[in-house]
Amino acid sequence: MAELKLVVFDVDGTLIDSLAHIKGAMRHAFDACGHTSPEESAVRGIIGLSLPQAVHQLDPNLSDAELRAVVEAYKDSFNRSSTADVHAEAPMFAGAREALHRLNARDELLLGVATGKSRRGLVRMMGVHALEGLFVTTQVADDHPSKPHPSMIEQALFETGVKPKNAIIIGDTSFDMEMGRNAGIATIGVD
Repeated sequence: MAELKLVVFDVDGTLIDSLAHIKGAMRHAFDACGHTSPEESAVRGIIGLSLPQAVHQLDPNLSDAELRAVVEAYKDSFNRSSTADVHAEAPMFAGAREALHRLNARDELLLGVATGKSRRGLVRMMGVHALEGLFVTTQVADDHPSKPHPSMIEQALFETGVKPKNAIIIGDTSFDMEMGRNAGIATIGVD
């Protein structure tokens, strides 16, 4: 691999163990809208997708209006969680904070994020976990097509001036790996 200059991280499932938080918000959203809550394995399978695409994948039979209602109920549930709840239900993985700080201390490396979260959700999660200022580029679902489309990576490369051969994405889903390959960058999958 060429000299590494940009390391892009997925958030949910890579830096943050957010399954319980996402699962609870999704259960609330479907219940609040009178629909059957999805199984945990199904919720696990949509993490990383943009919220509308994730809800559609969980229940492709929802009308457009029902889908929008579930999306709004999810956002409401997610955003009503207290900081203490988020910290407890979506902790950072062991060693993640330390690894970010070690990488950030290297002058030759830039750090970025490419996440299926909304800008609001990412800002909140970064605040809860005191990650502000670590990332020079933050790409969110509000501004891009859902993963595995390469748009998030392409924008991160554009913003940093880094060539694809000098970048890598670290993620936990096939969506992250496909997005990286679609953008022509290296990938590292974590479990």
